[in-house]
Amino acid sequence: MVAEGFSAPQVCVLAGVSYRQVDYWARSGLLEPSLQTAHGSGSRRRYSYRDVLQLKVIRRLLDGDVSLRLIRRAVVFLRTELDEDLVSATLVLNGSRSLLVRTEGDLLDIVRQGQAMLSIVSLQPLSEELDAAIASLGPGAGTAAVANAAA
Repeated sequence: MVAEGFSAPQVCVLAGVSYRQVDYWARSGLLEPSLQTAHGSGSRRRYSYRDVLQLKVIRRLLDGDVSLRLIRRAVVFLRTELDEDLVSATLVLNGSRSLLVRTEGDLLDIVRQGQAMLSIVSLQPLSEELDAAIASLGPGAGTAAVANAAA
């Protein structure tokens, strides 16, 4: 039987982050696993497809020198805005504001407004990278999580 979701070691490979980062982010509340949290020594966290996608967003923003304070706000924003159309959207961060842009026209309007500092993360390429990484884990790895994300 295939376990639902992804283990912390799988998440590290899929999101390109260290186990230490995943552990710290779960303990600090930045991104707790939505399927199963750790309950003491020996218990294991289980992450959903969307959790891993959010971790990839966090990683991309850290690579772009976005502050952890702003990343925390973006993660809260993503949690409230997640829906089935997520992968076609673009996350735009402007100072303390987070926006989820659904069309290229909306994104161009935001850029034309002359925003001083924007951090932009297109979610579709991250989703495609994640799907390819899941496929490389081997047969059955995270099958239930991917099926649940599609549902």
